[in-house]
Amino acid sequence: MTTINWGELTHAYGSAEDIPGLFAQLGGPEDDRVWTDLWSALCHQGSVYEASWAAMPVLADIALGRAPGEPIQAVLMAGLITTDPDPERRERYAPQIAELLGVARALLATPGTGDFVYLQMAVLAFEDAGVWAEALEGVVNEEYELQCPECEDDLFVAFGSYGYFSVAGDYVTGPGAEDTEGRAELTPIAPDRLDGIGARLHREAVAAGQHEVAHALTYVFGRAHCPSCDAGFTVSQEVERQWV
Repeated sequence: MTTINWGELTHAYGSAEDIPGLFAQLGGPEDDRVWTDLWSALCHQGSVYEASWAAMPVLADIALGRAPGEPIQAVLMAGLITTDPDPERRERYAPQIAELLGVARALLATPGTGDFVYLQMAVLAFEDAGVWAEALEGVVNEEYELQCPECEDDLFVAFGSYGYFSVAGDYVTGPGAEDTEGRAELTPIAPDRLDGIGARLHREAVAAGQHEVAHALTYVFGRAHCPSCDAGFTVSQEVERQWV
């Protein structure tokens, strides 16, 4: 950190001159608060700043145990930072990204590891593997907001605690929340029919004992119907096509 003039960099709240002091506090009883402050400054609501990229070497040191702090927090933060589409900075920090990828893969393969889906996202981000480095968060949220590819109605595709269906309108608090008539049931894909990224993500979830994640993925890569026009579509294909 001594080679970086943090005062010349910015984060969510202005000058990043406070960042070295925050990193220096890690490894003590206030770690939860410190990480909260770091997330708020460097990755506020998913945004990435000059100081975020500058923090990559520090995050790599934490992930590898060369500096105090929680490795999984460092990996997740670095993963979010590397979703920023900046080829020049990806190249500049390629050695740190490679180190972080190794740690992320090891954590992902450890049964019982928390934040499993976010770790999958971090691995994909380090690999520069496309939209699922961000879009996979829908598995945590148990839904995707999509447009019907035919009639362009706005839809929610839900898979989780509220059921497994597509619907137009707010199915949680909206006027139709109690009305199941306008819902079209989802069709999951059989695990042995998964291929590509879907097969990989499902395989990782099963291997780590993350059975709820694996189950959700069969719907994410399965089929849905629009309740308005009855057009059928593959959920994952529309996520990839519509993700911005």
